[in-house]
Amino acid sequence: MGTLAGKVVIVTGGSSGIGRAAALGFAAQGANVLITGRRNGPVAEVAAAHSNITGFVADVARPEDATRTAARATNLWGRLDVLVNNAGAGAILPLAEATADQIASIFSVNVVGPSLLAAAALPYLAQSNGAIINISSTFGHKAAADLSHYAASKAALEHLTRCWALELAPQGIRVNAIAAGPTESNALTGMMGLSPEAAAAIEAQEREHIPLKRRGVPDDVARWIVFLAGLHAEWVTGQVFAVDGGLSVT
Repeated sequence: MGTLAGKVVIVTGGSSGIGRAAALGFAAQGANVLITGRRNGPVAEVAAAHSNITGFVADVARPEDATRTAARATNLWGRLDVLVNNAGAGAILPLAEATADQIASIFSVNVVGPSLLAAAALPYLAQSNGAIINISSTFGHKAAADLSHYAASKAALEHLTRCWALELAPQGIRVNAIAAGPTESNALTGMMGLSPEAAAAIEAQEREHIPLKRRGVPDDVARWIVFLAGLHAEWVTGQVFAVDGGLSVT
């Protein structure tokens, strides 16, 4: 068994991309993993990939799903050790086109949802001296045109990470974040709503601008998520780790 054997982990947005890779990584280390997502099909597909993974249909944008998610994990396994706030929302959204509903939709997933789920998980994480890992973006601290509200929501999540680390340290709960760079997934055509042609053009631009000259793959980020949950990171809290091929320093 791995170093996380017997631990219980929640991964939101666990049906694809970084979330899926993280869930598989935790499961391979012996953890019991509850993944959430909005659609049953993709959630069930990932759950079927490893016996340690259980799927649960939930939407981080729905406040009532925060308590449902925390309760599901603890009812299944009697404890909770790690919360990974991975589910995200975004859009290519020039300021002149932004509406109140679009802005609220992004913040409901990237800021409000993680806050409510973390609050629901607190009593259990305090019992286990657990960890919260928030998934941010390079653009949480690097400016980009037409991404202002997505970027601002991730900047908020990074600062929540630092504030929660101070607030929750007396309870033995560690809080860190990973600022992921452009990663191979369906985010551009899915979350960002771009055509395949437009997505391909942006991907080519990103490869050119990233110092290591490639976009990430989900495992590049997932390995850091699993690391931050384990014993080797037990004296680390309040940090935001850029895993982005060097993009954040350009």
